[in-house]
Amino acid sequence: MLFGKLLLRRAWLLALLFFGLGAASAAPPAGGFNVRDFGAKGDSATLDGDAINRAIAAAAKAGGGTVYFPAGTYRSYSIRLQSHISLYLDQGAVLLAAAPVGATGYDAPEPADNDKFQDFGHSHWHNSLIWGERLVDISILGPGTIYGQGLTREGPHQAPVGNKAIALKLCRNVTLKDFTVRQGGHFALLATGVDNLAIDNLKLDTNRDGLDIDCCQNVRVSNCTVNSPWDDGICLKSSFALGYARPTENVTITNCQVSGFDRGSLLDGTYRRNEAALVPDHEGPTGRIKFGTESNGGFRNIAINNCVFIYCRGLALETVDGGLLEDVVIDNITMRDVINAPFFLRLGARLRAPAGTPVGALRRISISNVNVYNADSRFAMLISGVPGHPIEDVHLSNINIWYKPLDAASAAAIQQDLPEDEKGYPEPQKLGVGPAYGCYIRHARNVELHDVSLHLLGAETRPALMLVDVQGAGLRHVSADKAGAAPLLVLKGVQGLEVTESDPLKKSTRTR
Repeated sequence: MLFGKLLLRRAWLLALLFFGLGAASAAPPAGGFNVRDFGAKGDSATLDGDAINRAIAAAAKAGGGTVYFPAGTYRSYSIRLQSHISLYLDQGAVLLAAAPVGATGYDAPEPADNDKFQDFGHSHWHNSLIWGERLVDISILGPGTIYGQGLTREGPHQAPVGNKAIALKLCRNVTLKDFTVRQGGHFALLATGVDNLAIDNLKLDTNRDGLDIDCCQNVRVSNCTVNSPWDDGICLKSSFALGYARPTENVTITNCQVSGFDRGSLLDGTYRRNEAALVPDHEGPTGRIKFGTESNGGFRNIAINNCVFIYCRGLALETVDGGLLEDVVIDNITMRDVINAPFFLRLGARLRAPAGTPVGALRRISISNVNVYNADSRFAMLISGVPGHPIEDVHLSNINIWYKPLDAASAAAIQQDLPEDEKGYPEPQKLGVGPAYGCYIRHARNVELHDVSLHLLGAETRPALMLVDVQGAGLRHVSADKAGAAPLLVLKGVQGLEVTESDPLKKSTRTR
């Protein structure tokens, strides 16, 4: 009996400890600066920005701390971060971007370090809901929501508008974790020249770019869900916005999902697909992982793995403004309902860069263990350099792609070859309907396809693979569904090709 009472008492104490710890974790952080103590109402009607900025200033004056948002809706214009500050949005807390009224609104865009080689949105940071410049040791945390209702997704305006939810420039030691962004404006996040950046467990359901990581080094993106039908989901860039070229390097992206469902339908669980026509380029939902388009500084030492693409464009690795794109490893990817090229590797010569900038390089890329179902066969896998500047050392392995059939209009628009368009905007659809349904490689050197299977989900008339101006290629254990009388493989200006364990390809090859 005594033993039973002791057990009951112990269980009761353990329960108290457990629930006590749970209550403590939901309470304001010890020593935090509660925005309500500085005058914030959180009633969705009052403008709380001044109170929030007072709380941040008080925390900074104290040497740092956590600025705490309890449950409530806090309307605000620009919030100015300071070093050694954490913003904590508790469950039920909504930071609401207010709409400008007359001359009252967000901080003005600061003078640009350079605005010649990238658009307005990339060139300014202060015109944002939350911004920080040259800060260290900052974070935005918690299960609450940032709702950019009053932000614009467009460029410059006469009114004092904000066009980014979060904008950080030349900061160091930054953590973004656990919160949700709904409708983040032109960028849910623009991080430029930010080093030691950790982004974890975010849910973004937005109306332009999700995560723009520009000229940043030592970046970790993990466990994020990004729905961005009108622009890119997770986008690495290396613009000239700092006034000089700086690479984006030492980056990992892992355990993430990107999609192009209608705005808001990720968060409400309906996953609608009706807004494709609203995409700025009118080429269908975007939502992908992409390197570029801004690519002055280049990209290197990047690993992407365990990611899911659904109802969006495919993976794009682009360098067109003189930067190097090199040493990238991509592994364990699944895609479904991809509306353009599953992989788009593009070295171009747009050269939106200082005069005299040479064409860059794209090299040492490994992509493995990928399944793609219901891909758009208008564009196939595209790997394309420019004449005299081949893409080099690309290895594709254990890749399976199922392509849907062309519609009648697309079938009528099939080209004998793709235009070079080396100075154009790099996007598969702008090149038109390709001459191969599965894989098109042009201006490349040392390309290997191992254990690659290309499948058809309907009728087709084109060859599966086409190689043009390729020096050194290996096709081992490559298989493809045959389309009527068309050969499986077409070669034009190819030297040093080895085909092994792929007898159907050997038997169905045409050389132009």
